[in-house]
Amino acid sequence: MNALLERLQRNQRKGSKPRCHLLTEGSPELVAERLTSLIAPYGLVTVDDHWMPKGFKEVEEAQLHNAPRLLPVDRYRRVLESWWLATANSVSVTPNWDLASTCTIAGKDGLLLIEAKAHLDELKSKDRCVGSERNFERIGEAIGEANRALNVIKDGWRLSHENHYQLCNRFAWSWKLASLGVPVILVYLGFLRANEMQKSLPDEQSWEDAVRKYAQGIVPENVWGGAILVDGVPIFPLIRTLEISLDSIAVPA
Repeated sequence: MNALLERLQRNQRKGSKPRCHLLTEGSPELVAERLTSLIAPYGLVTVDDHWMPKGFKEVEEAQLHNAPRLLPVDRYRRVLESWWLATANSVSVTPNWDLASTCTIAGKDGLLLIEAKAHLDELKSKDRCVGSERNFERIGEAIGEANRALNVIKDGWRLSHENHYQLCNRFAWSWKLASLGVPVILVYLGFLRANEMQKSLPDEQSWEDAVRKYAQGIVPENVWGGAILVDGVPIFPLIRTLEISLDSIAVPA
């Protein structure tokens, strides 16, 4: 097995996880170019930006309440933690992002947040929030707050911590960041033709159709590819695809 893949846990060596590391592997110039291509024309990533994970060297995924590289304003991180968690301790977590990066959006410092998948069964409608009773209640309140605020902007949101939880927390966090003045590009990224996986994504249209069907009734149909303005601060929800072969992992010298 390639030595780079061995830096990941055994159950992380196929599908979207290693491909996110490949997307951020290489020189800052290369990574910035790849990420910019993914989100153009809505945002720009440069060599001065920061991303997590960082190739196969720093494999930790971002939790934004604990990621000063991505969200340098300490007050914002404290607000996010108390908004989401009733009891914060060493085992309490906020949502993990498959890939996150600072970026520039409409001339302002913003965040690129990526939820990545490599096969259709990863889109689960019956997933619900789990955790301590107090945190379960707090997360329900946080998502409910986001749902009410988003419905003021556009009718048709049905965010909940009881179903479609991953989808709902992605949009809830995007809304909260925008409410703090941080613009967001939220990408649902499908890695095409991950042939080591069953039910891999065959083409771009299949992925877009799957995401839209998965989000139907939870997220208004026409938000994808447009701007959600939270007091003038944009959220851009995008559906994107990439094809990255695991064979492209170079053997370290």
